[in-house]
Amino acid sequence: MQKLGELISKGEKFDVIHAHDWLVAYAAKTLKMSYGIPLVSTIHATEAGRNSGINGETQKYINDTEWMLTYESSEVIVNSNYMKNELQRLFALPYEKINVVPNGVNINLFNDITRDYDFRRQYAMDNEKIILFMGRLVYEKGVQHLIAAMPKILENYHDAKLVICGKGGMIDELRAEANALGLGEKVYFAGYMNSKNVQKMYKCADISVFPSTYEPFGIVALEAMLSGTPIVVSDIGGLNEIVDHGINGMKSYAGNPNSLADSILSLLFDQKLCNDIVRNALSKVKKDYNWQKIAQDTHFTYQKAICETMAQRQARQIEQENARKQIKKSSELSNILPFKKGKEAYAQ
Repeated sequence: MQKLGELISKGEKFDVIHAHDWLVAYAAKTLKMSYGIPLVSTIHATEAGRNSGINGETQKYINDTEWMLTYESSEVIVNSNYMKNELQRLFALPYEKINVVPNGVNINLFNDITRDYDFRRQYAMDNEKIILFMGRLVYEKGVQHLIAAMPKILENYHDAKLVICGKGGMIDELRAEANALGLGEKVYFAGYMNSKNVQKMYKCADISVFPSTYEPFGIVALEAMLSGTPIVVSDIGGLNEIVDHGINGMKSYAGNPNSLADSILSLLFDQKLCNDIVRNALSKVKKDYNWQKIAQDTHFTYQKAICETMAQRQARQIEQENARKQIKKSSELSNILPFKKGKEAYAQ
């Protein structure tokens, strides 16, 4: 805030303040009120959504701050229709105030990257199909349901291995689940991977699975689609909007290991289905989730916020001018004293 004040005092001009989520809400509001700059906010997820409701004072504070940020914003951006409906339901925002602008992906991310077999052999044997999970190891990502699906998968297709890439608070619980199911040799926890190894891992995988129970968008699904890996997702949130079942990916019922296993097995046993899905998925990502299209949609939202703020400012100026005229008129009338006829008006 101090730095922005210094820049403005030096003559720098800003057309829009763009705030991302609740952590910067009060700073964004202060800047908006101090300098009269229109505010646009992006809500990536809500506290109520992440926790299936609001429990405790901390969550209530975050929820209230999210509401305040959306209330103070001229326009609000979300990255899926699922999130648009969630914000409208939670915060009673006007539907037309919420703009859906999806996340994007660099369409050149996997250019000149091929399958590295030496890298792959660190995680699975050549005859094993890699079922890949990439993401944070937290409850809402649904890894526990994917592990629970593995016994059915292995019963029908033995040469498969689940590779879990990422870190998070559930790591010990997930390891215990895998061991309890007797999957010690068929589930590999690869840990955190840097961006280069993430690219390699996608290329080494045979199927990528994203079994989230809450997912506002799901950018990892786009990366997997772009890499040429067929995907399985849960029918929830933004994932449900990205994937058309059997066309550019496979869906499963959220939180249902049996449904997950069925969709994964469909891909393991049908190479033609995999090839068709990969082709359609790549086309969809390049068409709908490239940065040029997303930049255009974001720019349009900025223009709406700027025009709306200018209209509000003009309306306020007109209102203030009318108020000044009314005050001036009242003052002039009060200076005209009425002539009162009576005895005191004549000389004695």
